[in-house]
Amino acid sequence: MESVAGLNRRALERVRLSRDARFDGKIFVAVSSTHIYCRPICPSPTSRPKNVHYYATATEAAAAGYRPCLRCRPEAAPGSPAWLGTSAVVRRALRLIRDGALDDESVDELAERLGVGARHLTRLFARHVGASPIAIAQTRRLQFAKRLLDDTDLSITQIALAAGYGSVRRFNHCFLDVYGRAPRDLRKRRAVTRRADRVMLRLSYRPPFDWRHALDFLAARAIAGVEHVDADSYSRLVRVGESVASIRVTHAASHRCLELWVSDVEPGALFGIVDNAKRMFDVAADPGQTREALSVDAQLGALLRRWPGTRIIGAWDPFECAVRAAVEQPANAAAANPVLARITRVAGLRCPDIAPGLTHLFPTPDELLRASGRSLGLTTSRLATLHALARAVRDGSIDWRASADEVTTALAAVPGFGTWAAQYVALRALGEPDSFPLEDVALRRGLNEAAAPMSTLQLGRRSESWRPWRGYAAMLGWRAGEHSPRGR
Repeated sequence: MESVAGLNRRALERVRLSRDARFDGKIFVAVSSTHIYCRPICPSPTSRPKNVHYYATATEAAAAGYRPCLRCRPEAAPGSPAWLGTSAVVRRALRLIRDGALDDESVDELAERLGVGARHLTRLFARHVGASPIAIAQTRRLQFAKRLLDDTDLSITQIALAAGYGSVRRFNHCFLDVYGRAPRDLRKRRAVTRRADRVMLRLSYRPPFDWRHALDFLAARAIAGVEHVDADSYSRLVRVGESVASIRVTHAASHRCLELWVSDVEPGALFGIVDNAKRMFDVAADPGQTREALSVDAQLGALLRRWPGTRIIGAWDPFECAVRAAVEQPANAAAANPVLARITRVAGLRCPDIAPGLTHLFPTPDELLRASGRSLGLTTSRLATLHALARAVRDGSIDWRASADEVTTALAAVPGFGTWAAQYVALRALGEPDSFPLEDVALRRGLNEAAAPMSTLQLGRRSESWRPWRGYAAMLGWRAGEHSPRGR
């Protein structure tokens, strides 16, 4: 095919060469010289472009005469039958396991939640995924435990609990079975990074990383009481189940990593916090790939040479980001901050004793719906949009765990929300690298050298050559607009 998922041949080549996991399940790569098809994340050696063909589904590749790769198992890619299972049972099970379902319950209990028998669920996993639910959960746990052993001074008992093991004996047995060594033998000596109520984890990245821009971007959008940005760090309060924790992110340039400091949290919550932080600061990005793709545009090439470590700086919470988008609607970010601060003070949970300068949690959908419209100080139409958004999230019409396409479609259907806001949320809250809010006035201004911003249609045509990394072009456009005389 010459076009898959809206991407032309050039963009598909970029996806293949990047091996970016964010495109896993969205395209499939077939090689005519081997008659094998793969996922874009496959570690197999890169093939010659003339031998490569692209398909939207594994079924299409198989129908064209290709057989699945034994290394990356494309029949188990996200969105495939192996991922979806029968009536989406396997997809739901994998999502629940990823969220820790088997940390506190058995396979029987997981199967009951899914409405099937435990034996049938195990057969579905063996058929479609090639591993049992327990094996998948154990791999997830052990990989995270290994990181805690390397990066923290948590005790072995705390690490076992954080990784979802009910007992240290069981943890030691599984670790020894997989790594051939006991956890204590594998632990490295390091400087102390933990005190009684705080732990530090390192989030490694591929350099360069423009930390200054990350802080400036977040500072311009910080919600008073919920977030705080100073000269060296980003801090905020986060909701962890029924409790509240604080995080602080700093930059350790010499180690090529960000340092994530987490306070007042049970070890078992660390897994989700780390995943959120990695997405928010885009630490998995490969700057070389985006630079190669975007440099085809002279202006973007010049911006990348000026700011080589630009990342997609995300938002911690999808609902918080969606409320910002609904309030901001393509105007300017700073104008939305006082409104969001007022919403937080009126509807959010007050927790002033957690960390200096941090006093509130951003409201949940239920808390927002309970707040008085007059106290929020919003126009009737804006309040109606926020209430419609909150109800859609509360009722499950908007499911943040669904695919980005499903989420943006559901968001765009919210009265008063629109395409711009949906794309903004996909970019910042879901980390979609090709999301691009075309209607954004500041973005069009930043990417245009003339007196008047280009039209949405003009920018849309121009952006086709930037795919699948248009999200990075958006970050560069916003940044250019802020540094231009008109932006200031």
